[in-house]
Amino acid sequence: MKSKVEAILRNTINDLIDKGDIPGIELNDDIVEVPPNKDLGDFATNIAMVMASKTKKAPREIAGIIADAMSSYQEIFEEVAIAGPGFINLYIKPAYWVNILRDIHIQKERFGTSNHGAKKKVQIEFVSANPTGPLHIGHGRGAAVGDTLARILTATGFDVQKEYYINDIGNQMEILGRSVFLRYLELCGQKKPFPEDGYQGEYIKDLASELKQGYGEKLLTYSTDDAIEASKEFAGKKMLDGIRHDLDMFDVSFDNWFRESALFKEGKIENTLSWLKDKGLIYEHDGALWFRTAKFGDEKDRVIRKQDGSLTYFASDIAYHKDKLQRGFKWIIDIWGADHHGYVPRMKAAIEAFGANADCFHALLIQLVSLVRAGTPVSMSTRAGEFVTLREIVDEVGKDATRYFFLMRRCDSHLEFDIELAKKRNEENPVFYIQYAHARICSILKKASKEGLTPDIKNADLGRLTTGDDLGLIKILAAYPTLLISCASALEPHRISFYLMDLASSFHRFYNKNRVISDDKDLTLARLTLIEAVRQVISNALWLMGIGAPEVM
Repeated sequence: MKSKVEAILRNTINDLIDKGDIPGIELNDDIVEVPPNKDLGDFATNIAMVMASKTKKAPREIAGIIADAMSSYQEIFEEVAIAGPGFINLYIKPAYWVNILRDIHIQKERFGTSNHGAKKKVQIEFVSANPTGPLHIGHGRGAAVGDTLARILTATGFDVQKEYYINDIGNQMEILGRSVFLRYLELCGQKKPFPEDGYQGEYIKDLASELKQGYGEKLLTYSTDDAIEASKEFAGKKMLDGIRHDLDMFDVSFDNWFRESALFKEGKIENTLSWLKDKGLIYEHDGALWFRTAKFGDEKDRVIRKQDGSLTYFASDIAYHKDKLQRGFKWIIDIWGADHHGYVPRMKAAIEAFGANADCFHALLIQLVSLVRAGTPVSMSTRAGEFVTLREIVDEVGKDATRYFFLMRRCDSHLEFDIELAKKRNEENPVFYIQYAHARICSILKKASKEGLTPDIKNADLGRLTTGDDLGLIKILAAYPTLLISCASALEPHRISFYLMDLASSFHRFYNKNRVISDDKDLTLARLTLIEAVRQVISNALWLMGIGAPEVM
């Protein structure tokens, strides 16, 4: 509804500007808001005051001109009122609100979708955990955020590709190979000192055991370097297979798995360095190769090849993002851990160096997740291998609760994950509360069906729904399409969890105060149509979060 009202207001203002009735102004994207006080209208705008700041006309005079023109839309607006110094408050006719129910019943799963993104080509790269260990809960939060954001962007008309970047070379992989090989030697009776930087945890011992099952004691005949290389290849594949399995279990899929090693094999890193050199954007200093990132807003230039000749991680990332641009992506979204905060400006600098607008790159930073069990923090240490894996938390509380809890807060804010709360099957658990609203509606509809009553948008008397709690529910449903656009524009998928809680709470209150099935057949049929629309929107929104909509609980 907000988008419809905004379109009317925008067209009205542009017409008045063309006629010379009001001063010309470039309109921002968002010129309509929902007032905090319902007495101030369904929607409001301060555009008259914005215009007044650029002309000698009083804001109330401009507001009066706009309000008079808006009043011609009599089928939509019950009242267009001027308030205070020049606010325009817009009151929608109740009969117009109920039209949203027709949209929902006709569009069903498509309700809320739009062409807002105009098929703009977007890539979201997320999770991208090194295949050196199982996914932990931090990776899980990034997976839930990235997957849900991708679904929302697709629903709002963007052409989205989800990508996982596999860091399959470098020091971390070497440490993995050495750690597994040393545990393998222990199984062969050749215990050697384990390095401080080696990967701890039972999963390394499990990998070593599987390695021994596959190779027997054959690796003892290899040179140390060859044995470590074989261990690395074996362990890396096993870890990546485990990551794929865990993501499948978490209902997260990727359109493309991109290997860092491909950048080297296909010469893309050297080609990128040559391109930068030709542009005068890299130079040698103190035996190292530097990228002039400060030229593009970074706080200082960055090393891309160290004095010993080895490349930094940044070198691979520069080549990787150049490849993204060459693949035609107009919006590049990376989802990283919060510890990558300082990495954002240098990556933006690289994007700009390649001739693209720095604003086409966005990095969402995922803050830490702390676990609480029965009010007590669960201690975790990734270095000691004592972390809670994504698989463990899903096995304990379920996929749906895990995904919802990961999406309850802004991704850049710390999240406390209450394990016992996530397992509760009552109204204290937000995901249960929302899913129960869906199941309760399914139960009502099933009961009505046995009495020969079914939702019928063509024949229902929707005029019976234009007051009180009925109209309140309809207004929440009408906000859903605009909500999705706001989630996409702000890259904030967590907003959908707030919306679902509001809708579920409103439905439960409605159900507790009002009879859906009553002796009044016309009202019954109208309310069945209403709650079917509520059910559909809950189902649609839960799907975007990767959460099921059960019919029975």
